[in-house]
Amino acid sequence: MAAAAGFGLKGVAGTVARPASGMSGDRASASALQLGIAGYTFAKIPLDQGIAMMKRVGVNALSIKDFYLPMNSTPETIQSVKEKFTSAGIKIYAAGVIYMKTQAEVDRAFEYTKALGVDLIVGVPNPELLTYTEGKVKEYNIRVAIHNHGPEDKLYPSPVNVYDHIKGLDNRMGLCLDIGHAARAGANPVEIIGKYGNRIFDLHIKDLSEIAVKSRPIELGRGVLDIPGVIKALAKNRYAGYCSIEHEMDMTDPLPGIAESAGYFRGVVKGESY
Repeated sequence: MAAAAGFGLKGVAGTVARPASGMSGDRASASALQLGIAGYTFAKIPLDQGIAMMKRVGVNALSIKDFYLPMNSTPETIQSVKEKFTSAGIKIYAAGVIYMKTQAEVDRAFEYTKALGVDLIVGVPNPELLTYTEGKVKEYNIRVAIHNHGPEDKLYPSPVNVYDHIKGLDNRMGLCLDIGHAARAGANPVEIIGKYGNRIFDLHIKDLSEIAVKSRPIELGRGVLDIPGVIKALAKNRYAGYCSIEHEMDMTDPLPGIAESAGYFRGVVKGESY
């Protein structure tokens, strides 16, 4: 872990954006960080097998994707799927990533999320729909965390682009910070957490083989991203959302990578909590 701390983006630090009562010191607050799974991790894994994998690695929170629960699901189907996770001790904490290219798709996303009983959409509404989406946020009291998808994304390549679009909107319009895609787009995840921390509602965590546009995602701790720095910045900022592993390699057999990433994350958090 000490060796891992030597890698990555240098010379930056987070700033306190949201002080929290009852938590003193950066190290003490690191232990409050919550680990989850971003649903895309299981794109090639059947639902029951995905649940079994989460139980094996002891991660009990999921941002659910529509391949496990289609957007046109009936209330009965939504309840049935939700009960499968609940009975396994897993909380569905968000819906997404959900793409929204029309007002009808925005409406559907909010109805779906309401029926699911969660208060967070990890989504990609087209920029021209942001004012309309803001109206739905106010109507439903459901937050929207816009996901940055890297240099190939024409809408929101970087978290900077996301923030520039939502900075004047309702505070329940925020970011899902994907640290890998952010770094590929030239943004420093540690700096981003310091600048935009109170508008970051969700985090997709992964590592990169190198800081480059075409860099491939790999297990946490094996790459060049400053994961300890990210964790310190989150702790300093009193981040209250989930840190969700998005494992995008070996997707027909993701369990070893998920387990390694979860173990590395927990090890760094434990080290920061002493």
